[in-house]
Amino acid sequence: MALCEGVARGSSGSWPRVLLFGDSITQFSFQQGGWGASLADRLVRKCDVLNRGFSGYNTRWANIILPRLLRKGDGSDSPVAVTVLFGANDSALKDENPKQHVPLAEFAANLKSMVQQLRAAGVPASGLVLITPPPLCEAAWEQECLRQGSKLNRLNAVVGEYARACVQVAQDCGTDALDLWTLMQKDNQDFSSYLSDGLHLSPKGNEFVFSHLWPLIEKKVSSLPLQFPYWRDVAEATPERSLLGEGDQ
Repeated sequence: MALCEGVARGSSGSWPRVLLFGDSITQFSFQQGGWGASLADRLVRKCDVLNRGFSGYNTRWANIILPRLLRKGDGSDSPVAVTVLFGANDSALKDENPKQHVPLAEFAANLKSMVQQLRAAGVPASGLVLITPPPLCEAAWEQECLRQGSKLNRLNAVVGEYARACVQVAQDCGTDALDLWTLMQKDNQDFSSYLSDGLHLSPKGNEFVFSHLWPLIEKKVSSLPLQFPYWRDVAEATPERSLLGEGDQ
């Protein structure tokens, strides 16, 4: 039985990978209904979707740990696509949250450094998507801060500055950008329903992210075949030939 078009037999090597790198908005994306979980579901049997989200992290810390997340080699095993989503913590107000705050210029420099590291590891610019933080619902986030015994430590206008810097880095580096901060506020819509606590994504927010991210990712993974044949296409008498290609010669 011939191998079906668009299907790959299994190999001893690792499967293609999509890497999601970011803060809590990425870390929590694998929860049920999260945008990362939706990506993994859409790409099942085509590639592995790796969640490398680190709650509370900023670009200063992310830039330091990124080399530990990348496999060393000739680049042939590099991720086929990478998302980078930071800024929600970098944009924290310095006076209220100095530990997570990163100045705007350093934030942009850190993003550029991460793009350069990924490029050096074999990920092409066409495989990268820089994602801005979503807008901040100050009223809801202030209530969350008060519950934790602190003052409001972020402002939506400031988050917007970091979002614009992220988009500019993407333009400068030739990568795709997904500007959540702008899209979620388009036509002055009420964006509070996209957020669970004013900062993190709600189920509706996760759906929004996935719906806008998938077209960008789909272009990068469209050539990936399905791993192993559909079960009806496995030859009953010679499954090894169907599954592994043994005996084709």
